[in-house]
Amino acid sequence: MAFTLSPVTPVARDTFHALWQQLEAHHQQIKSLHLREFFSKDGERFHKFFRSFEEIGVDFCKNHLTPETLSLLTRLAQAAGLEEARRMLFQGEAINWTEKTAALHTALRQETTTEILVNGHNVMPEIVAARQQLQAFSQRVQSGTLKGARGEKITTMVHIGIGGSYLGPKLLVEALAPYALDSAPQIRFISNMDGDDFVQATKDLNPHTTLFILASKSFATLETTLNGRTAWQWLAQAMDDPHEIARHFLAVTANRQAALHFGIPGEAIFPGWRWLNGRYSWPSAISLPVIAMIGYDAFAQVLAGAHAMDQHFLNAPLTDNLPVLLAMISVWYTNFFHMPTHLVLPYSHLLRSFPDYYQQCEMESNGKTARRDNTPSPVATGQIIWGQAGTNGQHSFYQLLHQGSHAFTADFIAVLQPGHTLHHHHQELLANCFAQSEALMVGRTPEEVRQKLLARGVSPKEVETLLPQRLFPGNHPSNTLLLDRLTPYNLGALLSLYEMKTFVMGVVWGINSFDQWGVELGKELARGIGQHQESLLAGNPLDSQTCHPATAGLLHHWAKRHPVKD
Repeated sequence: MAFTLSPVTPVARDTFHALWQQLEAHHQQIKSLHLREFFSKDGERFHKFFRSFEEIGVDFCKNHLTPETLSLLTRLAQAAGLEEARRMLFQGEAINWTEKTAALHTALRQETTTEILVNGHNVMPEIVAARQQLQAFSQRVQSGTLKGARGEKITTMVHIGIGGSYLGPKLLVEALAPYALDSAPQIRFISNMDGDDFVQATKDLNPHTTLFILASKSFATLETTLNGRTAWQWLAQAMDDPHEIARHFLAVTANRQAALHFGIPGEAIFPGWRWLNGRYSWPSAISLPVIAMIGYDAFAQVLAGAHAMDQHFLNAPLTDNLPVLLAMISVWYTNFFHMPTHLVLPYSHLLRSFPDYYQQCEMESNGKTARRDNTPSPVATGQIIWGQAGTNGQHSFYQLLHQGSHAFTADFIAVLQPGHTLHHHHQELLANCFAQSEALMVGRTPEEVRQKLLARGVSPKEVETLLPQRLFPGNHPSNTLLLDRLTPYNLGALLSLYEMKTFVMGVVWGINSFDQWGVELGKELARGIGQHQESLLAGNPLDSQTCHPATAGLLHHWAKRHPVKD
């Protein structure tokens, strides 16, 4: 199989190709083994396939893996140029080659001020200044001196963003709710351009005690600017002076001029950077609502945890490196077992938004086929990520997981020590988490079903009738990630773990994990369709040269039923 190597280093292609072929041959040897058989052959399997970093443990024994598999996979990552790509990532080189920029989210959680150059410019002084601005903001919130234009204390912050400017902060606000300060304002989010999102988020708020945060790297994101303008109008209904309205806005953006033009005061604008992708931006001022809720010191612990995992990724041997191991297991299943679907199943209500967060991180980063040499990848890239918090998901889609016909992999995420005192709840929660991963793996054989039914007094004849309906094939692989506690530090480490996993997969596939051109096509078409809408509402015919006939039908149907402009 012809396979171009990593986009970041010219390592020997024949080495990579040879390892890939060895993995294909190895897959043929073990693909027919049921996961039960791996355990019947090795009672110590759990201990051989368990790794940990500080308060995070990863159990990957429920996979079609042997020590040989791990050796081949980690050598493949090395041959793909992972170590060189890793160096480029952390040192600020233009690893995002289609946009000629760095991807320096790691610098935002770096504990030292060691120089990092981007195009010859040291970015660390800017990062330090941004941290100081965040600390000052946190102090104003905690002291109660953050007030509206009429001197009333801000009691609600509404964060307006979408994608990474929304999913990361929302996850952190939910996950760290137990750490909320007594002085914390209420936090709400608006992301969708659907007006119902705005109406529901603001319907019971007092404009004089509400602060809006507009979060957009470009300050041109349609959803954010549209909701931002609506927020301005909403405030204007209660305030006569535009200067009063402006006092109720903050902005986080790399386009300072656009924020100023919108009307936001310069001192209320927090920086973003061209080298900071939205889905990796949570360590920045994008997390203003989190900082308002838990304070800067606690947020600094999130950064510290992420930095610690960054250092583990940089320095740990590949065979003990948690991001590398999780990434290569996903490559193993995606490319050799042809399982493109991966579930993220947090058994933690506080982590209920983690599947949404990681869905964007993985699918926007690696959902591409073009490699650095502009040839299409000959193998599948990216995974279909979805999931839901347990135990809710057990009463939703687990039926398909256990008895459906689709192949998939899964990550279970659990917290061992809860932050609450309802320990009987937590014991039941963990029992269900562990049971589900076991059930997916072992299933239930015909003989096991038969014996259970007979033991319940079911007649032999009825047993044979019921038996096919009670079978569970099992053999579904999964990892289980265990956090000792859900602290700010451990949450930061978890986020970095999944970020770096995503990066490793992109390196192996030779794709750019830091652009997102696939997001742009629909936006571009929507602008043109918007012009067609205006034309129809003005009574003009559609231009058949620029409007696709399939879309023209939808537009005519819409115009007949919604003939009045907003």
